[in-house]
Amino acid sequence: MSDPALPTIIVPARLASSRFPRKLLADAGGEPLILRTAERISQQGPEFELFFAVDGQELAQTLSSAGYQCVMTDPDLPSGTDRIAQANQKLKRHSVINVQADEPMVHRDHLLALASSLEQTGADMATLAIPFESMDDFKDPNQVKVVMDERGFALYFSRSPIPYDRDLSGKGVNGSFKHLGMYAYRSCFLQRYSTAGQGKLESLEKLEQLRALELGCGIVVGVVARETVGVDVPADLQKLKFSASDER
Repeated sequence: MSDPALPTIIVPARLASSRFPRKLLADAGGEPLILRTAERISQQGPEFELFFAVDGQELAQTLSSAGYQCVMTDPDLPSGTDRIAQANQKLKRHSVINVQADEPMVHRDHLLALASSLEQTGADMATLAIPFESMDDFKDPNQVKVVMDERGFALYFSRSPIPYDRDLSGKGVNGSFKHLGMYAYRSCFLQRYSTAGQGKLESLEKLEQLRALELGCGIVVGVVARETVGVDVPADLQKLKFSASDER
């Protein structure tokens, strides 16, 4: 049974994908990827209420047939956070966690870290990060970087290597963390975010969290011990190992 004191998990699920068309229905060890994500969330966070904010009937039917709750949303929304905001206009939950539909290996400690960060800091929004382990990842534009202030609030997110090591000491990874694309929000923030429209920095970097910073909202960043595994291209499915018990 879900705990009403905890945030509700809403998974934004959109079938269109430029790099991997229809990936949420792709075969992931004998089941559609979206169901693998649903099962994983239910396993790792059984006390959290769970909904899927879907962009059409095909995803809705797949999920509802397996017993999961769905909310229909506009297929043309610009970001996952916009999709969650629209879904929460109907659900009216006090706080929400966003787990990506294409990340079927979320861990319990991720969910708990998001919930506790939002509750304990009073931030508008919370997210997660891990330390960078290699310079190659640090330089990769697909690995989003985040730098924080002394309180653990985000100063900026970028696809570029930040901070820049002016002295070329070889320690450019220091002070930067790899952003994990999971979030928690307060309902009042979601309403403000969805009515603001895309910001200039968000449009340039294609990072939805930059809209929050442009609005002057605080994003607290929880540093966790392990990352998730996302599916961006078909080859990524081969990296995932599914079993009846899953990895814990």
